[in-house]
Amino acid sequence: MKAILLFVCALVMAYPAFAATGVRIVVPVRDIGRGETIAESDLSYQVVASESVMSNTATSMDALVGMQTRRVLHQGETVRNDDVRHPILVTKGSTVTMTFDAPGITLTAMGRAMSEGGVGDTVTILNPASYRQISAVVVGPGTVRAENAIAMPGMRARIASARQ
Repeated sequence: MKAILLFVCALVMAYPAFAATGVRIVVPVRDIGRGETIAESDLSYQVVASESVMSNTATSMDALVGMQTRRVLHQGETVRNDDVRHPILVTKGSTVTMTFDAPGITLTAMGRAMSEGGVGDTVTILNPASYRQISAVVVGPGTVRAENAIAMPGMRARIASARQ
C-alpha cells in the first residue's frame, strides 16, 4: 500500500513535466522602435498556452533577425510576422536602376520609384522616357529587376531589333 501511495505521489509531482506545455514564441526583451533593425540580442523565447497564440505569430528568431520593424514592438508582447519587413532599399521618389533580362540580352535603364520596398518586395517604377509604370522586384540598394518585361507591348520587337 505504501508503494502505491508513493507511486501516485510521484505521478502527481511529475504531471507538469508531461502536461501540454504550450507553444514557444518570440518576444522582444526591450521596446523596439518603428524602423529599427532587429538584432538577435533584442529577442528571447517565451512559452504560452497554445490557445492564446494568434495566427502568424513569430516562433523563430531567424525569421525576425535583420528585419526592420513596421511598428513599435513592446517588451514581452507577441510579434507577428506582419510586424516586420525587409529593410527599405528603394525609397519612394528615388532614382533606381532597372534591369530587364531576356535570353541573350540584358537591358538597363533609369527610373523613378513610385513606392518603397526591401529585397524581394515588388515596387512600382515610372519609366521617365515613356511615362509608363512597371512592376519590378527590388534586388539591391537602388536596383530593381523588371518582371514580365517580355510581356510589355512592343518589347519583343525592341529586343529582336537590338539583337540584329
